[in-house]
Amino acid sequence: MPSKKLKLVKDDPWLQPVEGQVLDRYNRYHQKLHEISDNFGSIEQFADGYMYFGINYDAKQKAYVYREWAPEAFNLYLTGDFNQWQKHSHPLKKDKYGVWEIMLPENDYKEALTHGSKVKVLVNSRKGEQFRIPAYIKRAVQDEDTKNFTGQVWLPKQFNWPKLQKTDNKVGDLFIYECHVGMAQEKEGVGTYTEFKDNILPRVKKLGYNAIQMMAIQEHPYYGSFGYHVSNFFAPSSRFGTPEELKELIKEAHKLGILVILDIVHSHTVKNTVEGINEFDGSDAQYFHPGNRGDHPQWDSKLFDYGKTEVLRFLLSNLKYWLNEFHFDGFRFDGVGSMMYHHHGNESIDSQEKYFTQGVEWDAITYLQLANKLIHDLNPNAITIAEDVTGMPGLTAPLEDGGLGFNFRLGMGIPDFWIKILKERKDEDWNIYELWNTLNDRIPFVKTVAYAESHDQALVGDKTLAFWLMDKEMYWHMAKDDPDLTIERGIALHKMIRLFTLALGGDAYMTFMGNEFGHPEWIDFPREGNGWSYKYARRQWSLVDSPDLKYQFLSAFDAAMINIIKENKIMSAMYGQQLNMDEWNKTIVFERNNLIFIFNWHINHSVPDYEFRVPNAGTYQIILNSDNAQFGGHGRIDDNQEYHTFQKDHDPAFYLRIYNTNRTAIVLKKI
Repeated sequence: MPSKKLKLVKDDPWLQPVEGQVLDRYNRYHQKLHEISDNFGSIEQFADGYMYFGINYDAKQKAYVYREWAPEAFNLYLTGDFNQWQKHSHPLKKDKYGVWEIMLPENDYKEALTHGSKVKVLVNSRKGEQFRIPAYIKRAVQDEDTKNFTGQVWLPKQFNWPKLQKTDNKVGDLFIYECHVGMAQEKEGVGTYTEFKDNILPRVKKLGYNAIQMMAIQEHPYYGSFGYHVSNFFAPSSRFGTPEELKELIKEAHKLGILVILDIVHSHTVKNTVEGINEFDGSDAQYFHPGNRGDHPQWDSKLFDYGKTEVLRFLLSNLKYWLNEFHFDGFRFDGVGSMMYHHHGNESIDSQEKYFTQGVEWDAITYLQLANKLIHDLNPNAITIAEDVTGMPGLTAPLEDGGLGFNFRLGMGIPDFWIKILKERKDEDWNIYELWNTLNDRIPFVKTVAYAESHDQALVGDKTLAFWLMDKEMYWHMAKDDPDLTIERGIALHKMIRLFTLALGGDAYMTFMGNEFGHPEWIDFPREGNGWSYKYARRQWSLVDSPDLKYQFLSAFDAAMINIIKENKIMSAMYGQQLNMDEWNKTIVFERNNLIFIFNWHINHSVPDYEFRVPNAGTYQIILNSDNAQFGGHGRIDDNQEYHTFQKDHDPAFYLRIYNTNRTAIVLKKI
C-alpha cells in the first residue's frame, strides 16, 4: 500500500484536504484485489464464475453440471422437459459454501438434456417451493401464451469466431451511435439481431460513426423498461433472436470497423421473483442488502450488496462473459452516480468531504475499480464509460493514480442544458457566454462523451430536439417544396446545436439512432396506456430515405460534420480556443486543432465583411457550411471562395472577413 501522495491528488490541489480519504479508497481497492487473488488465484480466474455456475458441459466428466449459489435454501431440484417437469426427481447437493450441484452423465441424458432444453430449478426455502430460473442462465425464453419466462440449456456447437482481436482503437476518437435492436426497424413490432445487422449497420457505417452502444441486450421481463430492469444477466434478450445471431451482428460490425459497446446494468436489478434473482434462496439478502437498504426508491428495483464475495463474482464474471464470449469492445455502465452513494446522487454534493465520507457507498466504488481492472486486463483497449453526473473525483483517472479507471464519463449536463433553453427561452434571449461556458464546463483530462440528446431525451415525458424545435409542424411541412418558417428555424438550429456540441463539448460524441435526421415524436414502448402499440417504438427510416423530405438535409449534415471532425482529429485535441465573442450579433468564433468555427445564433443579423481574429496567417476555405442548400440552408455563402488573412495598422494579429449569415455554422480550414 503506498504511503506517498497519489498522482490524482498531486494533479488536483482541490483534493489535498481529503488526501487521506483518497488514499483510503485506493487501499480498499487493493485490499479487495489481493483478497481475491489470494483466494482464487487472480481476478481473471475469479471472473470465470460463468463457466462454473449455471449449466455447463464438463468434457472431463462427460456430464452436464448445474451449480447454484443459494446459501439459505433448504433444497434445490432441477426440473424441465428432460424429466417431464418432475418436481423432485433430480435433487442438488449443497456444499459448505452454500453452493448446490447436480451432475447429469451425458450417456444417461444424451437424448433428454439437449441444446435448447427448457429448464427451471425448484427452490424450497422459507418462502415455500418456487420455480426459478437459474441465476447464471445463458438464455431465457418467453412463452407466447402465458408470457412467462423459462430457462434454456444453451450449449450450441462452437461459434465460428475470428480470433479475438484486441481493438486498436485509440480512445478519444470515438463517435458512438446509441441503438436499440428491438425498435431499430420501421415495422410496428420487435426488430431482430439479424435485421439490425443487415439494415442498420450499413447506415451507421455510411454516417461515419465508428461505434455502436447497444441498449437492452441483457434479458428483461418488461420490454417497456428499455432494458433497465434486468432479470437474466448472462442471457442476451431472446426477443431479438439467438445468442449466435447477436454474435453475427458483432462480427459484422467489426468487419465494418465499428466497435460494439454494451450498455451494462449492474447498478440494480428487477424485483421480480419469477424471472429474476430477487429472494432466490428465500432470503432478501442473498445478492442484495437486506431491508430498505436493498430497495431503490426511485427505480422500484433491488440494490446489490457489492461487499459480498459471491456478488462480486457474479458481476465480474458477467463482464468477462460478454467480453470473451461475445467480443464486445467495452461497456457503458448505467447508473454509476446512483451506485456510488446511499442517496443515489439525489443530494447536493458541494464539498470534497461529501465525495469521500457522507453517504458514500464504498463497496460499490471498490466494485467499479475492480470492474475496470478486470476489463482492461482482459482487453487493454476496451472502452468503459460511466453514466455519472455527480462529478466523483478520479472517475476517469487510472487506478494506479488513485482513480476509478473509466475511460470516459457521459457529459449528462449538455443535453439537459439544450432542453432547458429550448423549453424556457426565446431564441433572442440565448446568452452566448452561457453557451460557451456550458459546453466547456469539464475538468481537463476527464474524458467526456458529449451529446446533444440520447435515448433519455426521446423517451415519453420529454421530446427530441427536433420535436422541441418543430413540434407538430413536422407532420405537415417537411416536404422539400413546402417552405415554412418554423421548419426552417428548426432545421437551422438542429444542425448548429449538434455541431456546437460535437466541436466543443468533449473528447467523444454520441447520438441516438434516428435523432441524427431529426426523427419526429418520442419513444413510447407498448404498454397498457397506449393499447400495447408499437407505433412509437420503431424508427421510420422511410422519412430520411425519401428524396422529397427535408429529413435528408439533417442526415447529410450529420454525416458531413462527423467526417470533418474525424478527419481533423478534433476530439483528441485540447479545448477550443475562444477567438471572438459578439453578444450583439450572437456570434461565437473559436479554434480547435487548427479549424476555425463560426456560430451565428442570431435570429436575423447577417453581417457582410464580418471581421474576426485568427491565430495564423494564410488562406482559408470553407469545409462545412450549415447554410449550404444541400443541408437545407439558404445557400447565401459561396463555399468555393477563398479567404485571405490581413493585418491592421500597428496590430500584429491576423484577421479574416466573411459573410456572417444568421443561424449559420461555418468551419474554415487553412489551405
